[in-house]
Amino acid sequence: MENISDVKGEGCACGRVAIAGKGLGPGRIGLLLAGLVAWFVVYGRLLPFSKFLTYDLFGLAAGSRLADAVEFFLYDAPKVLMLLTLVVFGVGIVRSFFTPERTRRLLAGRRESAGNVLAALLGIVTPFCSCSAVPLFIGFVAAGVPLGVTFSFLVSAPMVNEIAVVLLYGLLGWKVAALYMVMGLAVAVVSGWVLGRLRLERWVEDWVLAVRDAQGGEADAPMTARDRVDYGLAAVREILGRTWKWVLLGIAVGAGIHGYVPQGFMAQVMGSGSWWSVPLAVAIGIPMYSNAAGIVPVVEALLAKGAALGTVLAFMMAVIALSLPEMVILRKVLKVPLLLAFAGIVGCGILLVGYVFNLLL
Repeated sequence: MENISDVKGEGCACGRVAIAGKGLGPGRIGLLLAGLVAWFVVYGRLLPFSKFLTYDLFGLAAGSRLADAVEFFLYDAPKVLMLLTLVVFGVGIVRSFFTPERTRRLLAGRRESAGNVLAALLGIVTPFCSCSAVPLFIGFVAAGVPLGVTFSFLVSAPMVNEIAVVLLYGLLGWKVAALYMVMGLAVAVVSGWVLGRLRLERWVEDWVLAVRDAQGGEADAPMTARDRVDYGLAAVREILGRTWKWVLLGIAVGAGIHGYVPQGFMAQVMGSGSWWSVPLAVAIGIPMYSNAAGIVPVVEALLAKGAALGTVLAFMMAVIALSLPEMVILRKVLKVPLLLAFAGIVGCGILLVGYVFNLLL
């Protein structure tokens, strides 16, 4: 669903906003407030508007498969894009306080147990994309961050990112969003801790271990309130520019599932009654990488058609955290045994999440 140059496009806008050194000013505050009010007004009218377009303007028959698919798309497309805009802007401001250099300093020298937890939590709000996986990995290792702590960060950052959590909340409710976040963090913490206990540093590529942090990192420039707002706006422009087509593609796939897949089919294939449903979902998810914003509408449609929650969450985690493009990029800094250990341990954690949720819910 996404080529390697675009993977994990969330969060690549860091460091591209010029420091203006000026305050927001009453005019700009007024524009921000007016925009927020307009957002809520439009968001509240999306459902009746999608019904008007589907049944009144297009004249589709209520209850038909085509009408169900079209209404799903016309409702979810603006809904997801609007949620994405608001979330990316807000978290962009938060991310302006957590530059990669500052994150690296926070993690350097931490003991593995506490460091794994801190790294997983920082992964949620730190700018990260697959294209930055290699330099971040090198920078963390050179700064003295333990290997297991580094892996906790690399698992958490793409999988438990704010876009996935907030979209899950907006589309499926706070319980699903909270469960996903807690279990995703658990996978990141435990996977990193296990990898750290195995002492696999010898399987890091030799040239990475030879790198020395000679430059000591760039100093974090002070930012004003206006700078942080500009940072958030820049994040919206870049992230939406990278992801909107994949969001619409994911919603289109979800609409097709919603309208044309029989009600009981997904319950048979991805239901909790079949032991093989979770590993099958993970195996399907690995080669079909999409970013979080693109896969959430597919998850929504799968659940609506009877797929088990644990199976679907395992599928989503595999799509985001264990994609083939991610493995290809990490191969630049990891030797094959460590790469396989990383994929295997994270994969086992994802399988455990799927089985536990299917047993409990």
